[in-house]
Order: sequence, then structure tokens, then C-alpha cells
Amino acid sequence: MIIDSQVHAYEANTPKRPWHNVPNWPPHATGDEMVAAMDKVGVDGAIFISAFGLYRYDASYAVEVQRAHPDKFALVKPVDPDDPAVDDVIAEWKKTPGTVGIRIMLTREPGRDRDPSHPGLTRIARSAVKHDFPVNLLCWGNLDAGTALIDHHPDTRFIIDHLGILQPRTPPAPPQPWADLPKVLELAKRKNAVIKVSGACTLSQKPYPFPDIWDPLQRVFDAWGLERCLWGTDWTRAFAVVNYEQAVEPFLKTDRLTDSERDMLMRGATAKAYRWEPKKR
Repeated sequence: MIIDSQVHAYEANTPKRPWHNVPNWPPHATGDEMVAAMDKVGVDGAIFISAFGLYRYDASYAVEVQRAHPDKFALVKPVDPDDPAVDDVIAEWKKTPGTVGIRIMLTREPGRDRDPSHPGLTRIARSAVKHDFPVNLLCWGNLDAGTALIDHHPDTRFIIDHLGILQPRTPPAPPQPWADLPKVLELAKRKNAVIKVSGACTLSQKPYPFPDIWDPLQRVFDAWGLERCLWGTDWTRAFAVVNYEQAVEPFLKTDRLTDSERDMLMRGATAKAYRWEPKKR
């Protein structure tokens, strides 16, 4: 069984559910289309992260998709640190079928560059403990702040998005794509955190099958332990760099992983972190 730790599905940009902005993504990647892409390459289920760039804090489309495909998707939604009622939002989310976590952004972009001691982040971290949710943390390009937040809340379970490393939305990869790797390895000392090995192919400076990702990834595996490393594609965010099949196949075919290591990376660690596995029909 294979579980993708991060996918984004969405419908076309229409007045019914307008996008907040228009990224360089396909005009639509619906839940049905996401399932078809997964089925084609043997991915059994995925953690569906409601796309913040398109829908902000509205996860209604994700809920619709999960209702249609309950055996395929579990749900994570972004929550707003500036909402004084965020604990109520998280409590309602916990009651929603298929939900397995919440997400916060702590990057250097305007509106996301908060101090780690921000009271809203504290409310969210405490609420996550109360409602038994892991907090998905996007802190790429801002790992010092992410580390401080994790240290402030040792009882909260954190899942670091995308290796904690800023990833390109379009090719080519930056000249030093792994520059933040030392900080990622240091972060592994935090026992209340696990890390998504998601979007890794976008950091390659070589064409498919991206052979240059394996040496730095091995350092991540060694520091974190494979039981704390959650493979994922981050599709469709990564679509301009790789298609879905290209994001999956290198991990299935590499000789750098044994069968048991591959099973832990591509299933076991995600199932443990989210306490969820897809149902096989």
C-alpha cells in the first residue's frame, strides 16, 4: 500500500467557488482526476491538503471530495492564527468525517511572517493537543521560526511540510537547493516533529528520474529515521516541474531503498503520523 502525504485537488475557478489567486497550476485538478492519477501509478490513498493559495481557510471542496472518495482521502485544512475563534473552528473540523489534521503557514511571505510566540499560533498549538490533531507546518525559508514554534509547544505534534526547504514552482531548481539542509538535520532532534519528504523531485538539478536527490535525502533519512519521514508528491503545486507519475516512480524504482524502507517511507510513517490508512476495496 502507498500513501501520498500531500496532494491538492481543486475545481475550476468559477464564481461558485472563486480562487483567491491564480497560480501556475492546471485549470482544474478535481478529486476524480486526482484519484485517476493515483490509480494509474498505484497510489492507494492520500492526505488531501486544502489548497490555501486557492481557497484560503475554506476547506469545503476538500470535504466534498472526501465524501465522494472516503476510502482514498483524509483531510487537512489551514486554520487562521488571527481568528480569535480558531479553537471553535478546530473543534468543528474534528467532527467532520475524514479529518486528520490542521495546517499553519509560518513563511516569510506577507501575512504569514508571524513571530513564533504569536498568541494565535499558541491557541492553535494548544487546540491541536486538545483535539488530538497534528499541526502541519509550512516554514520553508523560515526554519528558525518553525523550530522556535516547535520548541515552544513540546506537547503538540508537528508535521514539517516539504522537507522544510523552499522549493521552486517552476524549473530550474535554484543553484543551492539544499542550502537549508543543516537546519533540517538539526530540527530532527525535536521528538514532537516528523517531516514530509514531499516535493523532493523539484529540488533536482538533473532531469527525470532526478538522481541527485538521493544523497541529501539519505542524510534526512539518517537524521530523522524513516519512521519519521513521510513521502509525498505535493502535486499539483509541483506540476510545472514534474507530472504525478514522475513524482512517484523515482521512489518506487530506486535501488537506494530496500522494500521495507520503501514501505515505511511511502506508507508506514504517514499512516502513523495521521493515524489513518486508506481502505482497499
